Amino acid sequence: MVLNPAKREKKSQYDQKLCRLLDEYTQVLVVAADNVGSTQMQNIRKGLRGDSIILMGKNTMMKRSIRLHAERTGNDAFKNLLPLLVGNVGFIFTKGDLKEVREEIAKYKVGAPARVGLVAPIDVIVPPGNTGLDPSQTSFFQVLNIPTKINKGTVEIVTAVELIRKGEKVGSSEAALLSKLGIRPFSYGLVVVSVYDNGTVFSPEVLDLTEDDLMEKFRSWLSNVTSLSLAVSFPTLAAAPHMFINAYKTALSLAVATEYTFPQAEKIKEYLKDPTKFAVAVGGDAAAPATSAKEDKAEQSEPAKEEEEESDEDLVAGLFD
Repeated sequence: MVLNPAKREKKSQYDQKLCRLLDEYTQVLVVAADNVGSTQMQNIRKGLRGDSIILMGKNTMMKRSIRLHAERTGNDAFKNLLPLLVGNVGFIFTKGDLKEVREEIAKYKVGAPARVGLVAPIDVIVPPGNTGLDPSQTSFFQVLNIPTKINKGTVEIVTAVELIRKGEKVGSSEAALLSKLGIRPFSYGLVVVSVYDNGTVFSPEVLDLTEDDLMEKFRSWLSNVTSLSLAVSFPTLAAAPHMFINAYKTALSLAVATEYTFPQAEKIKEYLKDPTKFAVAVGGDAAAPATSAKEDKAEQSEPAKEEEEESDEDLVAGLFD
């Protein structure tokens, strides 16, 4: 099959653009574009203009361009993008902060009605309350087993009802009822499904991790490494301080139980031979704070005694006035 020269030129330009972006940008967000309209896509492009570029295209063409470019440049990291090209997806090449770019994309989600045959991305719950519909419309509610009552000439839903579950297809009755109630339950926009950063591919949930989360995970991993090292007596940087302390305790207990000694054990042995030295050492440190506390208490009590004496003198003097 001979390609139209115009189509061949367009494919060549697309291939050159994709290869240029792969060389220029090291960060790529792979986004799903299901149910995203052209006007919505245009608004997203405007919002990201400056440090990000959106590139959509056919998966087969994108895979071919990436594969050939990886072979030409010898950079096999580009091939990590190939398994991600499934479904209606595209690329967002960016030099900005990945989390901020994802948050900017989320601003352009728009509400959409429930169309027949559409797979529900979320659970749809019809809230209780007055619908404003006249009693002739009760047939819609009866078909869907929604409890209602007539209140002041209008249909009122008695309790909240789960109309559609996530993953189910929207039926004609559900779509008609939601349309009559004016409910637009779904919202659509570009959804980040994978992140490519310098050859590494990871889930977008990683972008939600904070420094506190990373520190908590690091502490947990460090504790596990330390425990394992101590259990198998394998020295590591994390377990070394604990090993030294345990070795010192073992040597100290050996020195206390035998005549063997070393400089760090001399003081402990003296305390064991004469416990009063230990009491003096501890008592000497605590004596100063205790003395100062007593002096402060005495100073506080003296003005109180003087006030009591003055009040007694005033009382006696008042008796003789």
